[in-house]
Amino acid sequence: MHAAALAAHRFGYAETSLRPLAADPRGWVLAQFDAPAPLDPRGLAGTAEIAPLTRAVLQAALGALPAAETRAEARARRGTGPAPSETAPSMASPAADRAAPAAAAAPAPTPPAEALAPRAALRRANLAAWQRRWQQVIDTPTPVAERWQLFWSNHFSIAATKGATLGLVAPYEREAIRPHAFGRFAELLRAATLHAGMLLYLDNAQSIGPGSPAGRRRARGLNENLARELLELHTVGVHGGYDQRDVTELARLLTGWTVRRGEGLAVVFEPARHEPGPKTVLGRRYEEGPQAVDRLCEDLARHPATARFLATKLVRHFVADEPPAALVDAVAAAHLRHDGELRRVAAALFEHPLAWDTERPGRFKRPEELLLSAHRLLKLPLTRPERTAQDLAEMGQPPDRAPSPQGWPDGDADWLAPDALWKRVQWAAGMAERHGDLADARRLAALAWGEDLGEPTRRELDRAASGGQALALLLASPEFQRR
Repeated sequence: MHAAALAAHRFGYAETSLRPLAADPRGWVLAQFDAPAPLDPRGLAGTAEIAPLTRAVLQAALGALPAAETRAEARARRGTGPAPSETAPSMASPAADRAAPAAAAAPAPTPPAEALAPRAALRRANLAAWQRRWQQVIDTPTPVAERWQLFWSNHFSIAATKGATLGLVAPYEREAIRPHAFGRFAELLRAATLHAGMLLYLDNAQSIGPGSPAGRRRARGLNENLARELLELHTVGVHGGYDQRDVTELARLLTGWTVRRGEGLAVVFEPARHEPGPKTVLGRRYEEGPQAVDRLCEDLARHPATARFLATKLVRHFVADEPPAALVDAVAAAHLRHDGELRRVAAALFEHPLAWDTERPGRFKRPEELLLSAHRLLKLPLTRPERTAQDLAEMGQPPDRAPSPQGWPDGDADWLAPDALWKRVQWAAGMAERHGDLADARRLAALAWGEDLGEPTRRELDRAASGGQALALLLASPEFQRR
């Protein structure tokens, strides 16, 4: 693959023609990090607006639960649980987490109108957010910078797979990830960790220091989920040198950071829930109090294991399933040398000759990348987000529902199952049936791939019996399925 095609298809989301970037593909990529095109948030619901909708959906779901419920869940349903200043039981209870995703997707038998209204409003808010983000990928003049932002959204993944986060994935991305994706990693780390979406998704909103005043009054105590993922998935990685003591100490450090239900899911630090005394994480001592998180994020961001872990993920995503060691070394060194300045990290990645190795096989596109790059290639606006969401779900990537805190997998093998490949072919056929007259697929392929359009694909396109068949063949081709 030549440099212009690499820039357009591997680092970006596909370009209709290589001509505008052919003279200086590397400069085209690097310039995008100087002035990345922002996403317009106007009209989209933020965390504060989502909070009452989510609460209403959860209350309806809890009211519809059959028989067995714990006493705590019953108290939560009757509104006689913990005080409003504490994490809402209906925003975090196991019963709500079981009931709400199903309730948001399919109505219970003969639900009352008051239960349907917030569910429909939450669905509309999610659809509007998806459509805006997807259209941003299709229209943006800085597609590589857009891919960079979405990489970090997946790195710090949350999912709408539990009641408390049904509508929070898109606000979390806009409020925590996008504003910091081109700044310092320490600031991005703090913003992601202390957003209501992350605190609820990984249960830190429920965590209480056992030795704190609140912990001594009730049975609820420490939750280690956020602490474990903060080390394993977000910073130093599973081989970063930490052990269970570090996880427990970090969980103690994070106690007190919670979410208030009556204030638009406001993130607050409550001293009465914070474990007293100093904590030691990875050999560094932190005094009690809210300021410990700031220092922790700085220390984790500067850790050599964090630099290597992030560099490996970045190189795997943008360059190769098997990351070249020399390129990982260069990106990790830039991270440490520039104190986690992400623009400098991006420059180290995209300036390196190994990133532009034209002999390296392309990466297999995830379903969302596949679908959006088709719209971008065809300059086709995305007007039916419901249909797009259905297509993505059928291809194995339902919006906002990453299967775990690891986010969506990034390895080629994760997306190459026979059934998944057949779903892609079906999607390509459906796109061609609906939009086969939109462009001459033969001419478009020549403009978009130039010399990198393989002879087998060129031959099949020439033999196509119609414009629709030619477009289906192009969308199912190795050139398009890989980046």
